[in-house]
Amino acid sequence: MCDLVARTGRHQQRYEDGRRLVAGCIPFRYRANNDETSDDKHKKLVEVLMINSQSGPGLLFPKGGWENDETVEEAAAREAMEEAGVRGDIVHLLGFYDFKSKTHQDSCCPEGMCRAAVFALHVKEELTSWPEQSTRQRTWLTVPEAASRCRYQWMQEALLTGFSDWHDKWSKGGGGTNCDPA
Repeated sequence: MCDLVARTGRHQQRYEDGRRLVAGCIPFRYRANNDETSDDKHKKLVEVLMINSQSGPGLLFPKGGWENDETVEEAAAREAMEEAGVRGDIVHLLGFYDFKSKTHQDSCCPEGMCRAAVFALHVKEELTSWPEQSTRQRTWLTVPEAASRCRYQWMQEALLTGFSDWHDKWSKGGGGTNCDPA
């Protein structure tokens, strides 16, 4: 059984300009490239972690409300732990993405508009139990696989423009983080 508990409720939620503020991340790791046909067989392959949606087909990256008593980075890391059961290092802000939530409309945000701050999270630990393990399954995918299975267009954009552009620059020495792709 999991001793950790997911935060629930809206009383601590942050709002700005009629939008609910959300924090999320694209959890990633490296694994050996075992493709014998590839010239890069000694280079490590980047994988991203996605979780199932509770309300329909397709996969998601962990995300949720940014609360008043935490930084946006803390909120993103918390959501990764609660929803996907992973811990790691927040290494880069990938960008801000606006979207409309069909399920989260309230008096502070009647139109359901949200703004998500999305980070790259280098996974250091996969937990064997986590708060949402009974409703969430996690799946490690390559970036192209993840892009094809992404439920929401804004998350696909965060992956293909935010994450991939940052990771390409970083892996060539221009990203300024402390993760080791080699």
